[in-house]
Amino acid sequence: MSDLLGRFLGDWNALLVLLIAGFLPNEIWRMLGLWLGGGVDEGSELLVWVRAVATAILAGVIAQILVSPPGALAGVPDWLRYGAVAGGFAAFIATRRSIFAGVVCGEVIMLIGKWWLG
Repeated sequence: MSDLLGRFLGDWNALLVLLIAGFLPNEIWRMLGLWLGGGVDEGSELLVWVRAVATAILAGVIAQILVSPPGALAGVPDWLRYGAVAGGFAAFIATRRSIFAGVVCGEVIMLIGKWWLG
């Protein structure tokens, strides 16, 4: 079981670097934004624009990963990548435009498909 977990997660050093260099600096800015933006009206033009830009960035990243997959994702068949995006989009629509639900659903489809393929 431990060997399976080790193969699934990969190199622990890389995960530590990802946590320190990727997650923590971003989390600081997210918490600062939450603190400073607590009183902002959700229907304001500025927030609508920010939400649109964030959605566009997410769509661009997904398109880039879909068309030109990096690293281990290149070994995943095209049909599985496109199917995960379609499933994620369906979940996005079904949950009244929840980006979180769409991303999680797409990831789950990808993981189950990769596990099923071996």
